[in-house]
Amino acid sequence: MQRAKWVPWSEVEYLRAEREGVLRHEYLAGQIFAMAGGSKAHNIIAGNVFATLKAFLRGRPCRAFIADMKVRLKHAQSYYYPDVVVTRHPGDMAPEGPVDYITEPALIIDVLSASTETTDRREKLPAYMRLPGPVEYVLIDSSKRQIEIYRKAETGEVVQEIPAPGESVNVDSVGLCLTFEAIYEDSGVD
Repeated sequence: MQRAKWVPWSEVEYLRAEREGVLRHEYLAGQIFAMAGGSKAHNIIAGNVFATLKAFLRGRPCRAFIADMKVRLKHAQSYYYPDVVVTRHPGDMAPEGPVDYITEPALIIDVLSASTETTDRREKLPAYMRLPGPVEYVLIDSSKRQIEIYRKAETGEVVQEIPAPGESVNVDSVGLCLTFEAIYEDSGVD
């Protein structure tokens, strides 16, 4: 039996492959992992949140991205694709900056599915909470009306909030108040 030596991918190789390929992959310290496709409910929920954020942020010094924008986590040697991400960092918004990832998100939103929930909670949550500066991570369940918000303050303290259906969903990082109805509209999720 022949054995092949595993050689980790460099960040440069990964980014080149992502730009040239048709499939999306996340990158974790030299390993790449194919992304699973989302359900209709997943896509509707992400679209609802993005549409609301995009309209709300118009004219403000922030930029919202959906689905195909990676977040680079230098400290974890990782690149992840959140469902929705907002940055206000000038380097992330500048035309001469990186074209396919951002480095300093203010808000990250992932819509949970059975295939991604473990990774989102066990891997991404702690990694995002180690980003420099304040950051807000919102997890939206695509099978039931449940939302979790994790906020990391400038001090490094992380606070979790779980609003009940019918309560306001306060996205403090951008000053937006969402409703469960707006988030789950047309998704078929009760």
